[in-house]
Amino acid sequence: MSIISQKSGQPALAVTLPLPLLANRHRFQWRLRAPISPDETRRVERWLASARVFLAISALVAIWLDPSALSTNSAAPYWLLRIYIAHSVVVMLLVRWRHESTPAFRLLVHTADIIWPAVISIYGAAQPSPFFLFFVFVLLAAAYRWGLWETLGTAIAAVALFWVEAFIFERVFHPAGTVLEEFLPKRLFMRSVSLMITGLFLGYLAEQQKLLRAEKAVIARVLGKARVELGTTGTLHGILHELLSTFGAQTAVMASQEANSFRIFVGEVAVSGGSVTPLKWLNPATADRNLYLADSPADVFYASRNGASFELIGLDQEGVRQRSLSSEFVDRLTSRHKFQAVASVSFTLGREWWGRIFLFDPLLSGDRPDELRFLQELTRQVSPAVYNVFLLRRLRLRAGAVERARVARELHDGAVQSLISMEMQVDVLRRQSTGESPRISGELGRIQGLLREEILKLRELMQEMKSIDVDARKLPSFVNDTVERFQRETGISARFVFDLEPTGMPARTCRELTRIVQEALVNVRKHSKARQVVVRLSTDHNHWKLIIEDDGRGFDFSGRLSQAQLDEARKGPVVIKERVRLIDGELTIESNPGQGSRLEVTVPHEQEAAHG
Repeated sequence: MSIISQKSGQPALAVTLPLPLLANRHRFQWRLRAPISPDETRRVERWLASARVFLAISALVAIWLDPSALSTNSAAPYWLLRIYIAHSVVVMLLVRWRHESTPAFRLLVHTADIIWPAVISIYGAAQPSPFFLFFVFVLLAAAYRWGLWETLGTAIAAVALFWVEAFIFERVFHPAGTVLEEFLPKRLFMRSVSLMITGLFLGYLAEQQKLLRAEKAVIARVLGKARVELGTTGTLHGILHELLSTFGAQTAVMASQEANSFRIFVGEVAVSGGSVTPLKWLNPATADRNLYLADSPADVFYASRNGASFELIGLDQEGVRQRSLSSEFVDRLTSRHKFQAVASVSFTLGREWWGRIFLFDPLLSGDRPDELRFLQELTRQVSPAVYNVFLLRRLRLRAGAVERARVARELHDGAVQSLISMEMQVDVLRRQSTGESPRISGELGRIQGLLREEILKLRELMQEMKSIDVDARKLPSFVNDTVERFQRETGISARFVFDLEPTGMPARTCRELTRIVQEALVNVRKHSKARQVVVRLSTDHNHWKLIIEDDGRGFDFSGRLSQAQLDEARKGPVVIKERVRLIDGELTIESNPGQGSRLEVTVPHEQEAAHG
């Protein structure tokens, strides 16, 4: 059992939708990867609305308890705060009543939150002003709603509003002898600096929180691709597709090695025409191990071309940056792939598989070590999910094989034995009645034939239900036993001929060829009325060839047809055609009605590895 699955013309998971534009060059745009849902937006607005009401009431109580915090004895600030409380209550009610919080509504409320503190702060006399918390609130609101740049924009807008107010009051009130300490240049400068620093600090924290949230969302989205019903190939295709989308790469290559057999498997997914191609398993050569899986001190690395050489950034398994990395590993990749940059990360699947993933021409931000750490963390969290899919698929296959074997034993010990006993009793009665009643003897012979036919069908069913454990070394003897059993059970002369052992034939190909032989012999028994059948297995430098010939009625056409012609004419055995496709073979059938038929299956030596 391998984690490599079959390659067919119908991939387990094909993506034809345009590739999402999720790969942002700057990390501050990563928050776009985890868009906030409408329900979450409403909850945030409700929290802010409640906080706004509480802040306005607290400010009113504070200046009522300590009027010296005001620069005037007039009732204006009290009335402004009452109006602000009323405004806050209205916003809170609208947020709770409305089914959706639109961007225009949030922008309007945010604009009012910037203007209100600037107006109320005119009456603040203490230093610091008791109304400075209003500015902190609007900066927090921007951080909650958006991120770093929106928070900085809010701080800039508040500072600009301060200076505009200072200019207006300087022109309007100063000639009349009014001096407002709030608008002295030194105090304005210090307040502007405080607002900018506070905005930068809150925006940075909000951006980091949203970045962490976005990374968790990406990991969750990639983990969602690990589904048992998709199989290992479908799961790997979905994960590589997400990696292409996340990092903006053009091609993803996954190279893996099985620990027990040291077999190498290489799969590729690429962006073509705005969509992602199905996962394609390449033809791994012996040299591919040194090309993709050579030992490297870096667990994850990024290499970008700088003239004729590459600049490398590498991290070990602990995320610590490595120094003085050799670019020899990357230079070898240029012999197979054309790229300007490449990122690679290693992975392990239990104790059975290990390998590396390569992302060619990714779009990484300026903080590349952090990007590599995220790629490393993403791979570590996704690898166990892929391994679980592999184990569950293998468990299902083994459980199915055990259950089929049990049913086959039950049929053999129960129904088949009973039918054989009945067939023997009918044969005895037929022999006894031969001289007494020819009509009864003929009818008993017909019943005996039906019983024998049902016994053969049950045995064929049992044979199909049994799991086949065959490799290149066992294949000739297994096929020979199948042919001999066919001859014993049907009375049709059958023989098996092979020239050389099919050394190097994958186990999956061996199993499928065995099933093709079994299916072909069943068809010979049922339909051909042949007297002789020959099964040949041969090999040359480029192909393995299976030939099955009989002297029966042939097919319902005359001539030699390839697999494409058979499909177009809707001729030939469907089951055999499907099995030939699973091993990337080519089926040819030559039919001479009334004289026999020749079925030929050709399988190339260099098959594309297929995950199963």
